Amino acid sequence: VQLQAFGGGLVLAGGSLRLSCVASGFTSDYYAVAWFRQAPGKEREGVACISSTGGSTNYEDSVKGRFTISRDIAKNTVYLQMNSLQPEDTAVYFCNAKTVYGRVYWGQGTQVTVSS
Repeated sequence: VQLQAFGGGLVLAGGSLRLSCVASGFTSDYYAVAWFRQAPGKEREGVACISSTGGSTNYEDSVKGRFTISRDIAKNTVYLQMNSLQPEDTAVYFCNAKTVYGRVYWGQGTQVTVSS
């Protein structure tokens, strides 16, 4: 099982980025996916999550209305559309998948830097 995160970069405040998390090696589509982020000197925090079918999503309060999580089951990909980015969104972003059996997998991080 492998998760690969893409799409990070440097953007000006108010700009947008779309992160992608591509999964491979899963034997079924029944896994939830979440995005986490970790800023320098801070603990990793959950940002958004989506159910295995894509029918349920949740967001951390500070990103509600700005970030949108979605998934394309056929492409085994989960996206995080990030709009109205602010300097405080600067962090390494990780994706995480959790199967129905409770097994958790992590992808490598992708750096998001928002300059003011």
